[in-house]
Amino acid sequence: MAITASIHHLTHYKYDRPVSLGPQLIRLRPAPHSRTRVISHSLKVGPEQHFVSHQQDPYGNWLARYVFPEPVTEFKIEVDLVADMTVYNPFDFFVDEEGETWPFEYPEEFRNDLQIYRQPEPVGPHLADYMKTIPRDPVNTVNFLVDINAKLAKHIDYIVRMEPGVQTPEETLQHRRGSCRDTSWLLVQILRNLGFAARFCSGYLIQLKPDLQALDGPSGTDHDFTDLHAWCEVFLPGAGWIGLDPTSGLLTGESHI
Repeated sequence: MAITASIHHLTHYKYDRPVSLGPQLIRLRPAPHSRTRVISHSLKVGPEQHFVSHQQDPYGNWLARYVFPEPVTEFKIEVDLVADMTVYNPFDFFVDEEGETWPFEYPEEFRNDLQIYRQPEPVGPHLADYMKTIPRDPVNTVNFLVDINAKLAKHIDYIVRMEPGVQTPEETLQHRRGSCRDTSWLLVQILRNLGFAARFCSGYLIQLKPDLQALDGPSGTDHDFTDLHAWCEVFLPGAGWIGLDPTSGLLTGESHI
C-alpha cells in the first residue's frame, strides 16, 4: 500500500488597524510537472470578501491572484495537500546519445526554448575562481553533474536564513554558507556558465522517519517533518528536467514537491 503524506501550511498576518492590500499573487500550488503525484490540493484565503483568478505563468507554474476591494485587519492563507510518497529511482531516466558526454550541444530544436535558462549573470571573482576548479575534460554527463552537486554541498555550509531575497553567488562563495535558496541559485549559475540549461525551483520538502534503522551510514531524520525548500533543475536531452539538491548533494526524489 502506498504511503501518503499530508501537509497543512498556514500563513497568517494580523494588523492593528485596517489596511489596504494590493493584488496578492500566491504560488503555493504544486506545478503540473511535479514528478511526485499530488492526490489533492486546496487553497483557502481570507478574508472571504475577495476576487480570485487562477492562472498559469509563462513557465507553466500555477498561481492565484487575489484582489481585496475593502481594507482588512488580517490576511490568511491555508494550504492543504496530500501527496503520494511512493519511492522512485531518481536515476530512472535516459539521456540521448548526443548528451551522454559533456561538453555537448543541445539539439537545434531545443535551443530557442532553453535560451533563457542558459543565460548566466555576470561572473564575479569568487565564482570565476570556483569555475577554474571544475575540470573541462570530456566525461559522462550524469556523473559530471552528480559530482558538481555533491562537491557544492560539501563546500557550502547550510544555514537557516530568515532575511528576504537570495544571496548572490559571490556572497555565498565568499562566506561559504547559505540557505537552500542561496546554494541552489549558485548551482544554477555554475551550470549555466558550463553551458547547461538550468532553472531555480522551490516547493515543499517532506522527510519521513524510516521504518528501519540503517545498518551502515546515517539513518536519516528521527521524526516526520515538512518545510519549504529550494533546489535546481538541469535539462538533459532525452531525460528532460532533472532535479539536483545542492543542500543534500543528492538528486531530488519523491520528497521534493
